[in-house]
Amino acid sequence: MTRRTTVTRGLRSLSAGLREFYEAPYRRTLSRARRDEDDLFTVVVLAEALGVPNPASYYTVELLPLLADRVHEWHTRMGMERSPLDGVSCC
Repeated sequence: MTRRTTVTRGLRSLSAGLREFYEAPYRRTLSRARRDEDDLFTVVVLAEALGVPNPASYYTVELLPLLADRVHEWHTRMGMERSPLDGVSCC
């Protein structure tokens, strides 16, 4: 190896270490914020199925199949023992 590749490799390693040092404290906060946004999105999409009038249900009905996999995670995180949806029994 040449001295140039050794220095380049060392600088890349230093850059990755500094990036991890600066990003690590915020990783948990950002993941919690993303989870909260996902939960709100799930409630908006499932609002009609939960009995809440949803003026945007015409547009959100196409998203129901995409959320079918995450219903179990969502309702357990919200503190519900069983799925609140009549047609979905995931537990």
